Amino acid sequence: MIRVSAFAVLTVAFAAPILAQTPVPERRPFTALDLHALKGVSSPEISPDGGWVAYTVGTDDVVEDRQVSDLWMTSWDGQTTIRLTSTPKASEHAPRWSPDGRFLAFLSSRGDSADADQLWLLSRRGGEAELVTAVKEGIDDYVWSPDGTRLVFVIGDGDSVEVSSVVDSPLLEVTDLEGKATPQTSAKTPKGTDPPIVIDRYYFKEDYTGYIRRKRQHLYLFELATRTLRQLTQGQSDDRLPSWSPDGQYLVFSSKRAGEDPDRHDNWDLYVIQAEPGAVARQLTTFTGPDNHPDLESRPAWSPDGRFIAYLQGGPDSLIYYAAPRLALIPWGASGSPTLLTASLDRAVSNPVWSADARTVFFRVEDDRTWYLASIPAAGGPIDRILDGRRVVSEYTRTREGRLAVLVDATDRPAEVYAVEGPELRPLSRQNDSLMAVRQVAPVEEITVKSKDGTLVNGFLVRPIAGSGKGPAILQVHGGPVSQFENGFMFSWQLYASQGYAVVGMNPRGSSGRGGKYALAIWADWGNKDAQDVLAGIDHAVRIGVADTSALGVGGWSYGGILTNYLIAQDTRFKAATSGASISNILAGFGTDMYVREYTAELGPPWKNTATWIKLSFPFLHADRIRTPTLFLCGEQDYNVPLLNSEQMYQALRSLGVPTRLVIYPGQYHGLSKPSYQLHRLEQYLAWYGEYLKR
Repeated sequence: MIRVSAFAVLTVAFAAPILAQTPVPERRPFTALDLHALKGVSSPEISPDGGWVAYTVGTDDVVEDRQVSDLWMTSWDGQTTIRLTSTPKASEHAPRWSPDGRFLAFLSSRGDSADADQLWLLSRRGGEAELVTAVKEGIDDYVWSPDGTRLVFVIGDGDSVEVSSVVDSPLLEVTDLEGKATPQTSAKTPKGTDPPIVIDRYYFKEDYTGYIRRKRQHLYLFELATRTLRQLTQGQSDDRLPSWSPDGQYLVFSSKRAGEDPDRHDNWDLYVIQAEPGAVARQLTTFTGPDNHPDLESRPAWSPDGRFIAYLQGGPDSLIYYAAPRLALIPWGASGSPTLLTASLDRAVSNPVWSADARTVFFRVEDDRTWYLASIPAAGGPIDRILDGRRVVSEYTRTREGRLAVLVDATDRPAEVYAVEGPELRPLSRQNDSLMAVRQVAPVEEITVKSKDGTLVNGFLVRPIAGSGKGPAILQVHGGPVSQFENGFMFSWQLYASQGYAVVGMNPRGSSGRGGKYALAIWADWGNKDAQDVLAGIDHAVRIGVADTSALGVGGWSYGGILTNYLIAQDTRFKAATSGASISNILAGFGTDMYVREYTAELGPPWKNTATWIKLSFPFLHADRIRTPTLFLCGEQDYNVPLLNSEQMYQALRSLGVPTRLVIYPGQYHGLSKPSYQLHRLEQYLAWYGEYLKR
């Protein structure tokens, strides 16, 4: 049975500890099994009156071998915490308060919803959650209208949107880019046999989605009182990240509609449409590059007076993900060009939110190894760092009156929700307190080293919890490449430290957080400058007497695995390597993964720039130079960096007699979702490094 009550499920009061009567718990090092004990806190949402903060808590269901999430909320004073949902074999996520604060909406596939997320409503007065929709394809995103009478949904429509308890949803005709109806064949697929997959799109496969046919995401209007669903946008483009105007008359959203084929570029623009079926969208931005790219999960924000829209303007489309997004304003209702508020910042920004008087815009900033919260005058001016420090502000939520709650983690504690009171943080959620109270946490040091050419490279060093002096050390390499190791909690680093390893994690050129020039330094030149940068980090650990040169390991996932392959192909110092979801024969990537646009932009077509593709395939074409025992791992259904790439490297090393092993996770994508597989991966890492670094 589903049990949901806004106030009756669970209430926990956090009282101050009585030091004289409370024994200090004994702390012990982390073990791999602690992975299942960690709770993932996310999605804080403050109620309109500022009295409560709702959020999701993710846990591992080891019996069903799945990750689940439930809704919780904590009073602003931090004294009362309530678990709102507890649904076996299902998850609740995306909590959002109605504008009057009477309801908390969320998405879930609980009950009869199967795997399709539907909208549910919880009343603040208590009682069971109410199922509001039954859309066959499920709801991908939603936003309340300002008056709370309507919602806008983002729904991926295949051949049609099918509904049961909601009405008036038109069927959609599948058309190609020229507007012609897709011909239907007379061939019938026998019952129990999957129909053939017919592909006719340029961008035709994607991680987690698989093969992409004609499914597009469009906007739908939902009348709460009548449960009426009506289509608002349609066509051969995806419509994402909708946001209501303050008067509830219009919606702004991101869409790719430029050119004949939106699959061939990433030129997202903002469009505005009246919130009435049959309305025609008007293009608002014309920048040739991504305006509010959906991957950034940063919704455009209408100013309270309705005059401006704050959004993220990316770099030129030709620079793909190497260019950092900037905060921009564009006028609404009058002609005008965008104003770039952070043009001189040279850092990625995200999540704009307006002050109630429309004079200030709040936003997050990615900086060297951190994310901080900032604000800037809407008229332009200096940036004010509201919540700074060596930590990661990953999400935030704010009332019109200025109450602010944030999701923050640091190197010594997992992410939790906090109330912001001036420069201070006051805990609201305490989901991981009991675990952290009995575990030893290895201090994480920030380090700066000089690379081979003199470039300063920043990163982290974690010393083992037990022992001193030289010992085994693991060089960790992050994915991306345009991402960074941050001042957040890294469970794997703590696990390695608890097992006697030092850990070095560097942010080489190509990483974010250091500006555009730093990120672009590896353009079409992978495994060169970035390899030298991470090697400088392990050299530092050796030089200061932490790392033993006879017991060095290296490893990473995604681009971290790719760079690992470059490292072991050009440097034989490492005695063990783990390469997750990687590629070395770059030619094998074209047409077999989801990066055809990015490959073409950065490397050019392989039939024109063959020399570049061959140069970057160095680890595979020169696998005979590798001496490092290497563990390869990959998800069976990874369309991001497909399994065939790991299979090729495994086969190459096996052919050469280099100790190697390949671990394939059935049914998994680029990120492993099953808790048992996540634990197995950690145990494989420990066993591999243990075999070759602790002899």
